[in-house]
Amino acid sequence: MTAPVPAPAPVRASASAGRPAGARRALVAGSVGNFIEWYEFGVYGCFATVIAAHFFTPDGGSAAQGLVKAYASFALAFFFRPVGAAVFGRLGDRIGRRPTLILVVSLMTGATTLIGALPTYAAVGAAAPWLLTLLRVVQGLSAGGEFGGAVSVMTECAPPGRRGLYGAWQSFTVALGLLAGAAVAALLATVLTASQLHDWGWRVPFLLTLPLGFVALRLRLRLDETPAFASAAPQRGGPVRRPPARETVRAVVLGAGRVMGWSAAGYTFLVVLPSYLQSTLHTTFRQALVATVLANLGFAAAILPAGLVSDRIGRRTVMLAGALLVAVLALPLLHLVRDPGTAAYAKGAALAGAGAAVGLMAGPGPAMLAEMFPTSVRYTGLGLAYALSNAVFSGCAGLIITEVVDRTGDPDVPAYYAAAACAVSAVALRTLRGDDHARALR
Repeated sequence: MTAPVPAPAPVRASASAGRPAGARRALVAGSVGNFIEWYEFGVYGCFATVIAAHFFTPDGGSAAQGLVKAYASFALAFFFRPVGAAVFGRLGDRIGRRPTLILVVSLMTGATTLIGALPTYAAVGAAAPWLLTLLRVVQGLSAGGEFGGAVSVMTECAPPGRRGLYGAWQSFTVALGLLAGAAVAALLATVLTASQLHDWGWRVPFLLTLPLGFVALRLRLRLDETPAFASAAPQRGGPVRRPPARETVRAVVLGAGRVMGWSAAGYTFLVVLPSYLQSTLHTTFRQALVATVLANLGFAAAILPAGLVSDRIGRRTVMLAGALLVAVLALPLLHLVRDPGTAAYAKGAALAGAGAAVGLMAGPGPAMLAEMFPTSVRYTGLGLAYALSNAVFSGCAGLIITEVVDRTGDPDVPAYYAAAACAVSAVALRTLRGDDHARALR
């Protein structure tokens, strides 16, 4: 129990929230912020080598050193995600999902757009990497508040027996965002010369976030509060009923363990891959982008079916299958991609298969996390579990892989990283009850 808190502003509950139109509106409004967030991360991953040259290696340092610094900035944003999850999650559990999601999408849009307008090291000196890092921090804070709110909205508004499918849309829009980022980067690499892309073309994808953000803001302004929060919100200054703090902490740690394989393998195969292929296997920028698109297509194709199947047979079976597939096949798949004698179509199939295995975890994952927490702490709890897992196992993926490969010369490091995380995740997933998907949200 907590001490009484002042009554919040009246909650605008939707009269139609339980009907298909209200559920679809919640689905779209919850998804759009995820799309913008992961579009930016996809763009940053694709242009990491260009960003490193502009902001982190002004004096002609090695490409590997610049890439490590660029990924350090990338990782720093992830370490602010748990802070954002805690701050915005607390806000979302107190005043509502709708106003909090409006705030986080506004912050995310502003920070991403400003990255596209930043002066480089050549223009403002040492201030440039610090400004970039500051904006990455703001992105990390807003992204930390995005996931918990979006998944809460999707799952709390889902029709009975459809939480897995509705929650899977969060992961599906992650795939769409990553694909959109890679597609925009590939288009620019096609229509611009290498010098144009390096000089100013890399800014265009970040600036495109501004109109996307206005669309997201408009959709969220039209969003109604979820019926679960509306019915659970304290009225007339009454106490907020929350589970004991130690129970919530245990659930957060367990939830982070269950999704760590998703986090590590997802970033290894879907975000870090372009820079790894360029810096380690010396592929061209365009070849690396094609490989990334194939991996993300496999990821996207598996997500919604995985969420739908998890509504029928349970989250545990589907997510365990994905974790074990990555743990067993990561190294053979990487060897296949690296083998110069392997046909191009076989490499493409291997990359798509790796993405699909991650999709088996990502599809049921949001609903699984939502089912671990009651309404009074759901925004905070599932947001923290996901943010902590991402901070440790996603944000550090590029930094760890690039640094270890550079120091050891072992090109198999990405496979070891993804496989180890998925093996541990499989152990945590074994603790899931087989009927959690059939139970009502608390």
